[in-house]
Amino acid sequence: MTEYKNTNKLFQEKSPYLLQHAHNPVDWYPWGIEAFEKATQEDKPIFLSIGYSTCHWCHVMERESFEDQEVANILNDYYISIKVDREERPDIDHIYMSICQALTGSGGWPLTIIMTPDKKPFFTGTYFPKYGKMGLMGLIDILSKIAETWSHSKHLLYQSGDEITNAIKSTNQKNKANSLTENDIKSGVLGLLQSFDSTYGGFGFAPKFPMPHNLMLLLRYWKKYKDQKALEIVEKSLVSMYHGGIFDHIGFGFSRYSTDRQWLAPHFEKMLYDNALLSITYSEAYQATGKKVFGDTAEKIFEYILRDMTSSEGGFYSAEDADSEGEEGKFYTWTKNEIESLLEPSDAELFCNYYDITSEGNFEGKNIPNLIKISKDVSLQEKEHLNFCRQKLFDYREQRIHPYKDDKILTSWNGLMIAALSFGSRVLGNENYLRCAEKAVNFIISNLRDENGKLLARYRDGESAYPGYIDDYAFLIWGLIELYEASHKSEYLKYALDFNQQLIDDFWDKEKGGLFLYSKDSEQLLLRPKDSYDGSTPSGNSVSTMNFLRLARLTGRFELEEFAKKQFESFGDMIKASPTSHTFFLMSYLFSSADTKDVVIVGELQKSDTKKMIEKINSSFLPHLIFHVTTGNGESKDLTNVVPFLADHKSINDSAAAYICKNFSCQEPITDLNEFEKAIE
Repeated sequence: MTEYKNTNKLFQEKSPYLLQHAHNPVDWYPWGIEAFEKATQEDKPIFLSIGYSTCHWCHVMERESFEDQEVANILNDYYISIKVDREERPDIDHIYMSICQALTGSGGWPLTIIMTPDKKPFFTGTYFPKYGKMGLMGLIDILSKIAETWSHSKHLLYQSGDEITNAIKSTNQKNKANSLTENDIKSGVLGLLQSFDSTYGGFGFAPKFPMPHNLMLLLRYWKKYKDQKALEIVEKSLVSMYHGGIFDHIGFGFSRYSTDRQWLAPHFEKMLYDNALLSITYSEAYQATGKKVFGDTAEKIFEYILRDMTSSEGGFYSAEDADSEGEEGKFYTWTKNEIESLLEPSDAELFCNYYDITSEGNFEGKNIPNLIKISKDVSLQEKEHLNFCRQKLFDYREQRIHPYKDDKILTSWNGLMIAALSFGSRVLGNENYLRCAEKAVNFIISNLRDENGKLLARYRDGESAYPGYIDDYAFLIWGLIELYEASHKSEYLKYALDFNQQLIDDFWDKEKGGLFLYSKDSEQLLLRPKDSYDGSTPSGNSVSTMNFLRLARLTGRFELEEFAKKQFESFGDMIKASPTSHTFFLMSYLFSSADTKDVVIVGELQKSDTKKMIEKINSSFLPHLIFHVTTGNGESKDLTNVVPFLADHKSINDSAAAYICKNFSCQEPITDLNEFEKAIE
């Protein structure tokens, strides 16, 4: 058993991030009443540090400062120190990150906040070294200066905290209603076209993030407006990202972002949400183009997730670190000598030429395997050799010390992966993906609900905690809708409706519209914000808007469309001001305004005519189509309890029949497959 010199109050927590700091000499507290009462009693300011377990600069700041006794002495003598895992408490993180961005013009993690005992911040920042360097203030200087000011002019810091809080509250309340139009979609797409990197794909320069929902919007824009340029941008970006080092060509899966313009050198951490959203986007591109590279990439992402990021119970882990053995990227990089020692000479030559492996290296003297310089494809025989080599290198790499894995299970990110696997099972024809999605939903239903059936946000080591946030509901409902369309099982649609009602009951702003970040039953913080920004993940509000629209059409509960309409009005002003920051919201608006098709297939699931109709839908890019499959057996009776209008649909002469309604006008049922294909396209 390891003996530690120091142990603080974090050692009883479940969060991997908090546990990483449990043996710092800093007397850390988790966020809670005890810490704030102690700060009040001892009349000390609060030092709040927010991060997550796979954050590279969080590790750096810990090594430099939080493991340092000199820094710890100042914090322990003059402050009450609180650690927060942003992935467990996105409500706390969102509030103080917004304040940091407002005050400094930027943000990031680790997030550093110094505030009064009543939670009002007067100093914000991100990473600080122990001593000042590279234009950054030193943490010791900051802490010492503020401690001195607190001792002699405390009222000035309280006054600053009040002014900052009041200003942020005022901004938070400015939520002007404004109706969206088709021009807002076009403005968003134009903004993407203008920021598109025609040389390397993606948007902007460096650092470069995948931003899959930007590409999802462009695919839908291409589908509706027949704009070939939009499709070209999607294809160029997806191929470039796959070719780059941001994709792990040995073990698969995508890293969080690229530090350079050409996607070569990633920040090596891998996040569940990135891989979920990217696998959806690659699957959609495969539907839209039929190009094998997109389907293959989605399959490789799923292989990584199911191999390395799935618990035995069926939930999905959160992330893998960039660092191993204290060095970023060490696990993922190679020397040419290593590869030559592991492979036969001819195989080594083939592999090194194909994946840009050189003696000089392409990354800090080592090599990140990539396909950026590939100008033509290789033969089938060479592909087989390359895959043999890749597997051999993968087996060797498995013996290395792995990066740290954050094994907490978040309802929100699991919802995204459930959506991805469900959709992928349809597009790629893989039943195992569907089984894994169902297993994950069963895990959440069994382990991540409270006694009232409401969602909880985090599971780890047998413990579930924290009332669900908007993203937990929005992303899981999305996953359940996709799972329903993949499995045709009514229970998933019913769960989606039930959770959607909980979301409306507990999060909806009845005065101004929009959904709050956290529930009316959760801890009430400094602010109760509503977020619309589609960042590394789409916002809970934009996804919920899409869910409202899809559930309305799937179930005939068209009152949900009124909630979507109110969403467009409530956030319209913000969307108009920055359409490229609201691309998923624009997808939802496009869904609401596009030509709609609703398809009901009536037939036995195992019969070939029913299968062929389903396969045609699954293989076609039809983002604005809603469909049911009803069979007339017991399962269909369960389904008609959820969707009563399906009871009117019957098979014809024992053949599968498709009932298609377009823009609220219904056609005669179709039994001929060729006619069906023409009708849905």
